[in-house]
Amino acid sequence: MSDFTSNFWSVYVAGITLVSIFACLLLLWFSGKAKAMTASDNTTGHVWDGDLREMNNPLPRWWAWLFVITIVFALAYLAMYPGLGAYNGKLGWTSTGQHQSEVDKGNAETAPLYAKFSAMKPEDVAKDAKAVAIGERLFMNNCAQCHGSDARGNKGIPNLTDSFWLGGGTPENIKNNIIKGRVGMMPPMAAAVGTADDVNNVAQYVLSLSGSPHDSVRAALGKEKFMVCAACHGPDGKGMQAIGSGNLTNQGVWLHGSGEANIIAMINNGKTNQMPPQGDKFTEAQIHVLASYVWGLSNKGGVTAQ
Repeated sequence: MSDFTSNFWSVYVAGITLVSIFACLLLLWFSGKAKAMTASDNTTGHVWDGDLREMNNPLPRWWAWLFVITIVFALAYLAMYPGLGAYNGKLGWTSTGQHQSEVDKGNAETAPLYAKFSAMKPEDVAKDAKAVAIGERLFMNNCAQCHGSDARGNKGIPNLTDSFWLGGGTPENIKNNIIKGRVGMMPPMAAAVGTADDVNNVAQYVLSLSGSPHDSVRAALGKEKFMVCAACHGPDGKGMQAIGSGNLTNQGVWLHGSGEANIIAMINNGKTNQMPPQGDKFTEAQIHVLASYVWGLSNKGGVTAQ
């Protein structure tokens, strides 16, 4: 691990680079000084096709100077730009800075396009055809990798097209999640619940909350133990948006899968989900359009986000 925290490799790369350049210079110098054994007529003695003789003429000066100019250019380039290990160069150029300057330029060019939507309410932006087209492109380029091109998510990844939101589905909450990201965590609860039988009984009770097939006898036994879970999910199992806990009464809407096996696994092992912050990817106006688009996905036909 120390190899990745020391400056050894930086010095190694810089040394190899400089040695290679000066080796080329020395090779050029020695080749110009070396004298080949030649005959009196300045030939090397090699003859082809009967009368084609190899002469021992030096390289043209312009050709030799091209090598020198190339070496000087290489040294000047390495002085101005990164190339010698960790040395940043006099100009301080970086690929990250170049990328950011191009992004800033693009944002400046598209700013007038977003200006119209920035003054509109999210509900109105979600109804504007041009804004929806822009929001869809932003979503496809930045969000679809996880949430899918249809925004319906997958196991462990939220569906953005329904009305079930762990932390609230208002435009403001969506904006906050885009900017700051979100971490959802359920700690392992098996030790707090009790024995393996207690865990199974609680799983049956959770199944009963959503009207899923369950063992009513074991569910009745698990109701009392469920009080350990009620601190986050509430005594009725409907969750709390303030802390992002899941609603256990929604049949078929389970982020990490339904069924007894999945519930037992969650109680025993817990789960941590994370959406990384995305705020540095967008301008404020782009976030407004993107959040409005996402809000519109779950609010078509007057559906109210929960």
